[in-house]
Amino acid sequence: MAAETEKRNEEEIPAVAVSQAQEAAAESGAEAEEEAGGGRRRRDRRRGRGKDRDKDKEKRDGKDREYAEILIDIYRCSATVKGGRRLSFGALVTVGNGKGRVGYGYAKAKEVPGAIQKAIKKAHRSLVDFEISEGDTIPHQIIGIYGASRVILIPARPGTGVIAGTSVKAILEAGGVKNVLTKCVGNTNSRNMVKATMDALVNLRSKDTVAKLRQIEL
Repeated sequence: MAAETEKRNEEEIPAVAVSQAQEAAAESGAEAEEEAGGGRRRRDRRRGRGKDRDKDKEKRDGKDREYAEILIDIYRCSATVKGGRRLSFGALVTVGNGKGRVGYGYAKAKEVPGAIQKAIKKAHRSLVDFEISEGDTIPHQIIGIYGASRVILIPARPGTGVIAGTSVKAILEAGGVKNVLTKCVGNTNSRNMVKATMDALVNLRSKDTVAKLRQIEL
């Protein structure tokens, strides 16, 4: 009897060991599947984020195409240092959508293309809206002031064109003004002219805007 029980125990022990090994293998397989599934989900999420970035980039590119970019002037700066001369370049740029929205930017860099790109980014951050009346002109005469510079803007009839200097003309055309007379008084530095013109455009008021401010009918 003792011999028979020993044989039975010996037969049962391998069976139990095999069943435990099978259970461990099944658990490890399930964990591996979960890890693989998590990796796939993470990759899918990454792919989704990439698609969102592409969509955002397309939107930004579409917005950038709406704006005209005009290079007004390039400046060369020279600094004398111990080893010789160190050159840098500055760029003055204006951007506008031709529908009453315009901005300008000035930036410096060691190379001309870098300065232009930095100036364009600044111009997009400084966009402002202004009033345009019928005939693609301004609603009324106005004087823009910056420092010692004065810019006088006068409405004109259709067909007149933009009668202005380089800096003022670039700002007005980028903003969508096609018929206007201008006069510059005082300092005619390009940057001062641009800032004075922007001051004039920001302070323009249409007939409806003035009526709302005064709370009367004109």
